[in-house]
Formats: sequence, structure tokens, C-alpha cells
Amino acid sequence: MAKRDYYEVLGVQKTATADELKKAYRKLALKYHPDRNKGNAEAEEKFKEVNEAYSVLSDETKRSQYDQLGPDAFEQAQQGGGAGGNPFGGFGGFSGSGMDDIFDMFFGGQGGRGGRASNAGPQRGSDLRFDLEISFEEAAFGVEKEINLYRDETCDHCHGTGAEPGSKVETCPECHGSGYVRFTQNTMFGQMVNERPCSKCHGEGKIVSEPCKECRGRGTKKKNKHLKVKVPAGVDNGSRLRVAGEGEAGAKGGPSGDLYVYLYVKQHKFFDRDGTTVICEVPINIVQATLGAEVKIPTLDGQVTMKVPEGTQPGKVLRLKGKGIPSLRGGMRGDQLVRIKVVVPTKLNDKQKDALRAFEAISKDNINPEEKSFLNKIKNLFK
Repeated sequence: MAKRDYYEVLGVQKTATADELKKAYRKLALKYHPDRNKGNAEAEEKFKEVNEAYSVLSDETKRSQYDQLGPDAFEQAQQGGGAGGNPFGGFGGFSGSGMDDIFDMFFGGQGGRGGRASNAGPQRGSDLRFDLEISFEEAAFGVEKEINLYRDETCDHCHGTGAEPGSKVETCPECHGSGYVRFTQNTMFGQMVNERPCSKCHGEGKIVSEPCKECRGRGTKKKNKHLKVKVPAGVDNGSRLRVAGEGEAGAKGGPSGDLYVYLYVKQHKFFDRDGTTVICEVPINIVQATLGAEVKIPTLDGQVTMKVPEGTQPGKVLRLKGKGIPSLRGGMRGDQLVRIKVVVPTKLNDKQKDALRAFEAISKDNINPEEKSFLNKIKNLFK
């Protein structure tokens, strides 16, 4: 069956930017995540497909190869269809520009500059990225989350060798296990002795008589992996966690790559945040603001009672010590800032209005001392 186009899987154009790819991936990954679709086999398959598409298109090198080869040829190359699994090996493919192309033409690719990209030795697995959404409280106090990865893991049938158990794995007689052969090339600079990937073993250094039936000789297979990730207290939106050795499996005994977990913190309905400081706004009435009061204030630890001083003005900021977010480095907690919002009543009955008029009458200039100062400034301005 023809391979579905990765751009179509993510629902983006081929010209999509890295940010557009990320946005489309996050939306679909959340939609089809196994935790939200328990027992839904179709959603699980779509989740795998979305992860596979993003793992390729988010990697600049892989995306470039994918765009040049197309879905089916790229898949074949990934499974070992090209020279050593690399469709750009040998002479014909120039992946650079300018001086890189000139070196490629005269020196046959990387070998002319002394660099080898042999597949014969152990190879480290690729790093992986996982976007994880957490709540405001989870970011503040830390949490352990279980995530689901779709990644390359060592084939349990051949144990990473790429060979069917019982079959022969022999050192390549052409390159003697190095994965490269030397050759002489005539150039405008004279005769050059160079190296290129061995065509007999495709740069592997070994020849397998019978490739593994489970992984088709790759030594790795795509599998779902459930993994617990510990999010420390005090992380913020955009924080990145590194989980060593939990990326793609390495090839030929090479180490696994790392997993990078990017954290996205949901916006809270009541709290905002500035570093380790929690910020909130609390409404009080004019009586509480005028006479002072004790009011209940929500915090991350639950409600606490806070004293509002007599004569508190709108916009006044009060501080609750140690009610903020723990520091990632020291563990000490920040403070919580409470911004006071004085709410003026809009619907009063006649009795309430009469009471306010009586208050105004007996207060005279004391009801608003700033008003008198303001009027004096206006008078002086027009003298």
C-alpha cells in the first residue's frame, strides 16, 4: 500500500514553517493521544502516524531527503534500500552548495575532506522531542506524568544485529570490515587516492546472509513505549527536560539518543505568574476598602485570611510571604501579590442612597481630600 504523505498527515502545506509544523502536530497529538482515546484502535494508529510524520518533517535533514525522494522511496531508503540506508551516498548526490559541491565533484563526497560516514561501527540513536501540557499547579509543585512515545527500539528478534537468528554474519571481503574502499581518480589537480562506501556491503562492513524478518535488517523496530517523566517543582512554560537514553535506539550496539520533553503550562483562571511570584486580583467593596477588613484570599495552598488595611485604595498591592512558586534551584518559595480591586455598587435602594448622601453631608471635605487638592491646582492653572 502506498505510503501516505506526511504533509497530508499533519494537514499542512509543503512550504510550512517549523512553527506551523509544531502547531499542527500538537493539535493532532492531543486529539489522538491514547489517554484521551482509551480502547480506540483507530485513534492509536493515527497517533502513531502523526508522531512518525512529525519526527521526519521536524528534522531538517530528514525533511530535505523526504522532499526529494517522496513518501515511498523515502520509506524504502529508511529501511535500508539505499547505499547503507543513505540515498545520498557515493558520487551522485550533492547535499551542500558552493565549495561543498566543488569538493564533492573532485573528491567524491566526504572522503576528499578526510571525513568518513561509515555505517560499520556503532551509531548513536536520534534524539526525540515530546510536547507535554501540564496545569499551573503541576508546574508549581511538580508532578510525575506517564507519556506515550512511538520510537525506534532494538529489535527483540535479532537483538539489534539485523540478521535472522542462526544466519551467518561475515566480514565483507571487499572492504575487510571498514565499510570503505579506496580508489584512484584523475582530476584537474592530478591523480587523487580517495575512499567511498563499499558497494558490496553498502558501507556496513559486514554481509548478512539472511536479514532479520522482523526488522528487515535494520536492527530496530518502531514501537509504543509508555514512560514516566518526573516534572520538578517550579518549572515554567517553555521549560525543557532532558531524559537521557530515552530517545531512538542506537544501531549496531550504539547508545540510544535522548528524549527532550518541552513543557506547556495551561493558563490559570485566577492566578498569573512572574518567575516565582504568583499574582492575583481580589475584589472588595467600598465599605471593606474604607474601614478595613479581613478577607479570604485563594492561594496555591488553599484559602488564607488576609488583613486589608483601613483606607485601602483601588489598585493597592498587598503581599503574602511564601505563597508563591518554589525556585527550581534552591526550593525557596516566592511570594503572592494581591492586587485590590474596589467594586463600586451599581444598584442601590433608596435607603442605601440616603445613607450615602447623609455620609457625604457630614464628611464635607474629608470624603475626598484629593478632590480639594485637584481643584486648587486647576484654579492656580487659570489664574
